[in-house]
Amino acid sequence: MRDLFEQITPLGTADPTEAARRAMRPQLRRRFYARAGVESAGNGFCITVDDRPIRTPARNLLAAPSRALTQALAAEWTGQGEFIDPAKMPLTRLANTIIDGVSKEVPEVAREVEKYLATDLVFYRADQPETLAQRQAAAWDSVLEWADQSLGARFALGKGLIHVVQPLEAIAAVRPAIPGDPWRLGAVHSITTITGSALIGLAVAEGAMALDRAWSAANVDEDWNMEFWGEDALALEHRAARFAEMEAAARVLGRNTSP
Repeated sequence: MRDLFEQITPLGTADPTEAARRAMRPQLRRRFYARAGVESAGNGFCITVDDRPIRTPARNLLAAPSRALTQALAAEWTGQGEFIDPAKMPLTRLANTIIDGVSKEVPEVAREVEKYLATDLVFYRADQPETLAQRQAAAWDSVLEWADQSLGARFALGKGLIHVVQPLEAIAAVRPAIPGDPWRLGAVHSITTITGSALIGLAVAEGAMALDRAWSAANVDEDWNMEFWGEDALALEHRAARFAEMEAAARVLGRNTSP
């Protein structure tokens, strides 16, 4: 099964989640198994197909720390049709990334999340039109309030594209909230890169922000533009793929993925 996913989650990249997102779609392989299941494995649970364990691209066991998460992974394999389509298996792709990449580069991935705190999406507000600025405030101010009240981090806001230097004290206050566990860290990193906001990723991880609110907050500007310029089929397809990735990350974090 290595060849199914090695192009989706290439090894040796400094940003395994982004590499998984951008990798080219491999040639689809015909489904070779009848059923997928879950078995105990060490301190966790592994995925099996026809009672045989599945391996990641790096030949590690495809295993997860909880039965519920492993069952969700198995459901992706069960849900495949005549052909196995990795593009429709966002949770498996994320698990591969965490097992093969994040778990071996925890400090580096944590630093990648922290870097977003210098230019986080929620810091930069539109000058005009006022209605867009109001929408941004409605979606993003609660994230900043959570960071202030729960983490003791108070950030500065900017207008337009002018860079605002953030207080080092604020970044330092958020740093302990970045998970050290590879699974949670991988999920937070995924949400951070999808949304452009480490604070949104951490708020979801801490249960301070539901998935639907986080998704809406990440797409305020895009939704505004679609209202004026209309919808584009290719953009909507890409958006659906990003939401599936965000759902997978929320599931890893144990957060409700229902609308």
